[in-house]
Amino acid sequence: MQIQVVKSKIHRVSVTGADLNYIGSITIDEALMDAANIIEGEKVSIVNINNGERLETYAIKGIRNSGEITLNGPAARKVQKGDIIIIISYGILTIEEAKAFKPALVFPDETNNSLR
Repeated sequence: MQIQVVKSKIHRVSVTGADLNYIGSITIDEALMDAANIIEGEKVSIVNINNGERLETYAIKGIRNSGEITLNGPAARKVQKGDIIIIISYGILTIEEAKAFKPALVFPDETNNSLR
């Protein structure tokens, strides 16, 4: 049997932009992606602390150390600049693998700089 577990989490990061006319996705500072072990194109869940919205999209790399967190396309309707969100990705593991697995948890500062 396999189960889905939290693989990566960027906790309480500030949205820096929302671009309705972009094709879709979430742009994430590459340094944050590296710290959280999230790769470009990976499916992520977004939880908006300000309004309770939850959505799924995929990650694309932003400029390293820019602090950028931009929701693109339809997802831009679910956030506003300055909202605080949580970005989560999941992995599928066997129960035995899951018992030993440690997710990458990132707690950025108020400027979205990566802190572990």
